[in-house]
Amino acid sequence: MSAIALYARLTPGFAERLAQTLAMLESAASTHAGAIVQATSLGAEDMVLTDLIARHALPVLIATLETGQLHRETTDLITTITRHYGLAVEVYRPQAEAVLQFVATQGEAPMFRSLALRKACCNLRKMEPLARMLSGHQAWITGLRREQSQARGGVPFQEIDDAGRVKLNPLADWTWADVWHYIDRHKVPYNPLHDQFMPSIGCAPCTRPIAVGEDFRAGRWWWEDSSKECGLHVKTETDSMIGASA
Repeated sequence: MSAIALYARLTPGFAERLAQTLAMLESAASTHAGAIVQATSLGAEDMVLTDLIARHALPVLIATLETGQLHRETTDLITTITRHYGLAVEVYRPQAEAVLQFVATQGEAPMFRSLALRKACCNLRKMEPLARMLSGHQAWITGLRREQSQARGGVPFQEIDDAGRVKLNPLADWTWADVWHYIDRHKVPYNPLHDQFMPSIGCAPCTRPIAVGEDFRAGRWWWEDSSKECGLHVKTETDSMIGASA
């Protein structure tokens, strides 16, 4: 069964949530013109945001991280975005020499040996490239939603990251049904792995399908008893929030 057939539902308040999301994107694109980027994971939520950016011709740069460990289905979406929307996608990769040294000393799959090594791999493949992606920008857009996990239950619509940039989460109050209703309604291209019970898709070694009743992010780093985060969206005590709302 496709993810659309399984999840897409029109729920009360969807039109209002969509209007609020679009208004937020339009305001941010105007306020931070030339200095705002969508940091897309190429997941379902981010494809919704890319569609809104393209559909309304918003001046927002689209960029993604190619960790070197992504599924082929995920990387294929980069080409799909360009072909479907006519938008270029900036791709940021980890430093090749650093990856070679890490693999030489720790092996091909060190993440299974310890939490520290898994975090080191995430830092190498995600955090460092993300820092380069965001350099020089005033604001960035993510597909974070409160419903995704307990750790994300308090995600605000807008906050300030560690570097003082505005971080926007325009889908914070959207449901999973909302995401797929939008994808169905607007024929948004999406990762076919979502049709294989992978609601949250990361690097191939660290992602598996979830079973009925499991949490949304249970398929990420499933061998760990952790918060299921790589560090991209983990707040520090010095982070401040602005504009947080229901």
